[in-house]
Amino acid sequence: MPAALPRSTSVWPALALVVNAFVWGTSWWAFRQLEARGLHPLWATVLIYGMAVAVILLLTATDGCFGYLPSPAHLEAVTRGDIKRLLITVPPGMMKSLILVFWTAWEWGPKGAPHIQVLSTSYSQANTFRDNMKLRDLVKSAKFQALWPLTIRDDADAKGKFINTASGFAEARPFSKMTGGRANRVKIDDPHDTEGAESPVQRGAAVRIMREAISDRLNNPVEDAIVLIMQRLHELDCAATAISLGYTHLELPMEFEPARRCVTVLRPANDGNPALLFEDPRTEDGELLFPERFPRAEVEGIKAAKGSYAYAGQYQQRPAPRDGGMFKRAWFGFVGALPSDIKARTRAWDLGATEGGGDYTAGVKLARDPRGVFYVESVARDQLAGAGVERLIKNTADQDGKATRVRLPQDPGAAGKAYAATLVGILAGYDVKATPPTGDKETRAKPAEAQAEVGNVKLLMTGDPARDAWIEPFLAELCLFPAGAHDDQVDAFADALNDLALTREAPVALFATYGSSRG
Repeated sequence: MPAALPRSTSVWPALALVVNAFVWGTSWWAFRQLEARGLHPLWATVLIYGMAVAVILLLTATDGCFGYLPSPAHLEAVTRGDIKRLLITVPPGMMKSLILVFWTAWEWGPKGAPHIQVLSTSYSQANTFRDNMKLRDLVKSAKFQALWPLTIRDDADAKGKFINTASGFAEARPFSKMTGGRANRVKIDDPHDTEGAESPVQRGAAVRIMREAISDRLNNPVEDAIVLIMQRLHELDCAATAISLGYTHLELPMEFEPARRCVTVLRPANDGNPALLFEDPRTEDGELLFPERFPRAEVEGIKAAKGSYAYAGQYQQRPAPRDGGMFKRAWFGFVGALPSDIKARTRAWDLGATEGGGDYTAGVKLARDPRGVFYVESVARDQLAGAGVERLIKNTADQDGKATRVRLPQDPGAAGKAYAATLVGILAGYDVKATPPTGDKETRAKPAEAQAEVGNVKLLMTGDPARDAWIEPFLAELCLFPAGAHDDQVDAFADALNDLALTREAPVALFATYGSSRG
């Protein structure tokens, strides 16, 4: 007689059987419910397994990201009411139009809010009608109806507008004809076409519609939302307007640029503090956004076909090449600390006069060593007027100390002279001087361009994100000059460098570049 098998004391086999029975019973109940609603067993199987895979992928995604494409986190935040104004800038081919179609279907179906009313618009009437029909076909499909029964009214079932029996509707309009309609959601998908964005007249008209016609198209301006999704086409496009109006901005360039890593937060969060919603998880410079769809070879082909200007805007969401103006990024080196033998420091200012908009007031602080190398230490910059400008200049001078010279512009005329005298008086005790600008902006920037080109301009990078936050806006403005929307930092940088170069202690030969080293 064979020996008896040893009795196992482990509970795991029994527990596994119990779990297996529970899972099978639960899934069988789902099959029976779907079958009762008329769904074929084959499609029920596909649906259940598909939903399981989707849940697993969402649970294992990190930082709100599926691959490197955004999860629905931002649109979900709009649905919850955490975001009222959302801007998404992404390259072409990222299924942005379909995302907006799916979002409305998700709100009407799984979220149980079929009463939500939606206005969709685009520069192209054909495109907005196309997407409205996709939404209608999706909602009327047997699969959608099996899960979330929703009836479209027979008397309101057109491609331009259809209404459900819960009073929700989806209406499609061209961007130029938004006046008259209102909804809970305004979805804007590409307000510019590529040609129109280059025309100041057409681009200006789109921006005017964005400011004047879109802002009051909501049923409830406090509770309802506007979502703008587009590719960047110009530095003064509708996306720039949305940014200036404080929209939450999800920006996803085709190739990752570490200095422009996108981070979005909810303001305010439930506890009153900003809450992280998304942070671009890419880490390597040039890392692709969607390599499965756009591998490296395809991206390089797009670059060659588009050219640097179009690629920078449409694909990098930076509507000008990084090296598209007088200054090139590659010219600027970085240092973690300044040398100990700094000879002089100057902070030069360019003055704006508009509170919360328009031109900036900017002060660029430069240092110079005995070898003729210039170091940009920091930039103070804000959109201020009157007393705000005076406070900024005085507070910055106090922080810099009296060893740093202050140089101010003096506008022509008696008023400009009087204002300069006021600022000089505020800075009593400092080495301060106001002088009228001579020559045009590009001419004044030429010496700074010459010194930067041979590597004689370094930027101080401390490693502290808060202290280094000025670097990217500073470089971006320099590399857009003279075609950019702003030039305040360029003017201040040029004036500070000219002042340091022409000091009595070992003046620098501004255009004698031989023998200099690039860093």
